[in-house]
Amino acid sequence: MKKTFSNKDTKGILSTILPVSLWMTAFFVVPLLLIFVVSFLTRGDAGEIVYKFTLSNYARLFDKLYVVIFLKSLFISILTTLICLILGYPFAFIIAGANKKIKPIMLLLIILPFWTNSLVRTYAMIILLRTEGIINTLLINIGLIQEPLKLMYNNIAVIIGMVYMMFPFMVLPLYASIEKLDFRILEAADDLGARPIKKFINVTLPLTRSGILSGSILVLVPTLGLFFITDLMGGSKVMLMSNVIKNQFLTARDWPFGSAISVILMIVMIIVIFYYTRLGGDTKKGRVL
Repeated sequence: MKKTFSNKDTKGILSTILPVSLWMTAFFVVPLLLIFVVSFLTRGDAGEIVYKFTLSNYARLFDKLYVVIFLKSLFISILTTLICLILGYPFAFIIAGANKKIKPIMLLLIILPFWTNSLVRTYAMIILLRTEGIINTLLINIGLIQEPLKLMYNNIAVIIGMVYMMFPFMVLPLYASIEKLDFRILEAADDLGARPIKKFINVTLPLTRSGILSGSILVLVPTLGLFFITDLMGGSKVMLMSNVIKNQFLTARDWPFGSAISVILMIVMIIVIFYYTRLGGDTKKGRVL
């Protein structure tokens, strides 16, 4: 039986969709269009935007310096995602199999960092990792090291900071996926003589693929745009594309070039999300978990 909508139903639907559509248009679509348009304009001598069409902003991206920075940014983002996955998967598995009384507390501990500003949490990591920080002081006092370890202002510090910041975004999708896992299938694999490693690779991983891909996309995409962690924990020794964009807008006042870099990063993110929907979708039901 074909369902018809009355004028009242239509007005109700429009009243629900219209505010969201206006909000998304004003604060998402319009800014993106402005960035796209500015990326084809020219920077004036005083840093102003000259309305003269040019492709030189995109041509500059093929300079060896920016190619190296982009590849380094991509490498650090992928490495951060892999570390979060390796650490987060067993963590999520433990939470999913925990007692019902303990499980809410463990989930609360995962969500708890979101209650604190990310900038404050980054400074907390600096207190732990700096030369006179808690970790170095403890290791020296117990005699494990004679000199402080160089845990700050390098690539390792940036990766540690990003893993710490993005870890909950990996654990929560993994937990949601693992919690839906039918453990009777794992028991059946045991009964059929599957070894633990083979059971994990052939049974557990495929059944939790949606959580792995969801967590990976939630970590990979934001890390391409994080700049404050690199500024604070990497100092001037680590430069990623997010820092280049920030410097172009705030320091060099080259908004067209900064917009061009932003457009390229957005295209990369769209490609990543596109392949996520292809790999992570439920092919039978046509939906993404």
